[in-house]
Amino acid sequence: MASSAFIGASFILKKKGLKRAGAAGTRAGVGGYTYLLEPLWWAGMITMIGGEVANFVAYVYAPAVLVTPLGALSIIVSAVLAHFLLKERIQKMGIVGCVTCIVGSVVIVIHAPQEHTLNSVQEIWVLATQPAFLVYVAATLSLVLTLVLHFEPHYGQTNILVYLGICSLMGSLTVVSIKAIGIAMKLTLEGVSQIAYPQTWFFLTVAVICVVTQLNYLNKALDTFNAAIVAPVYYVMFTTLTIIASVIMFKDWSGQDASSIASEICGFITVLSGTIILHATKNEESSTQAGTVTWYIRDSMKGSEDERLLTLHNSDYPEP
Repeated sequence: MASSAFIGASFILKKKGLKRAGAAGTRAGVGGYTYLLEPLWWAGMITMIGGEVANFVAYVYAPAVLVTPLGALSIIVSAVLAHFLLKERIQKMGIVGCVTCIVGSVVIVIHAPQEHTLNSVQEIWVLATQPAFLVYVAATLSLVLTLVLHFEPHYGQTNILVYLGICSLMGSLTVVSIKAIGIAMKLTLEGVSQIAYPQTWFFLTVAVICVVTQLNYLNKALDTFNAAIVAPVYYVMFTTLTIIASVIMFKDWSGQDASSIASEICGFITVLSGTIILHATKNEESSTQAGTVTWYIRDSMKGSEDERLLTLHNSDYPEP
């Protein structure tokens, strides 16, 4: 819960920093890096690191199926702060969407499985090299390359799923790598050193690469799209892919009955429904505000009660 609060606030701090940096130089959404000179962006970055440290500790002691859904709280934090600090209005249906996300997350948490005990990083390596997880890794990297090389140049500035898809896919690999590192550190502190194993350093390298990639594309998403939309969409995609990766690698659902698994799936659907409600609400608000010109016309031959309202949209007049 503390992690979600920090991460939710970091979205807003980074968004404000990106806006300031964009006004002074090249925007991050089009490849600029002037945000690195903006103190407010670094404040958001530090806040996010604090949240991820809390996440890191949680992943050591609990399965990702339990830890990740609690990130739904970050949706509420970011949406509320965006409403007051960024003037990105959240409507009543948007609030309903946020609450729905929380309800779905609670259902998942109630039916979450128990953590399996691992005694060495070599045991984790065996899980990471099983055929099913290798297929997942290959599919993930293929999708990321496709999004980066083909879809980003054409649709990156118009479709939020491009940037957040890259973030979420890489994020799922980040989580399993960080969980492996966390277990290795825990065992080391307990007196069973894992530092000498090359697998520990491999997981560390993967985690660093994935985190850097995530942050780069998350910055682009925040700079290009509404923060109240980025947070929930990123949450749902990241949570879903992380749980899939964790279930495949760590076999989190092993030993659970069909009723518990079905309840968790229903929780996912509930979270996804809440996100769709919030997304649709913001899209509707944007479409009614953008590209609209309103004129009041009064007929001089009649009384003021015959005023008419004429509204023109972008499609009502030709391009210059």
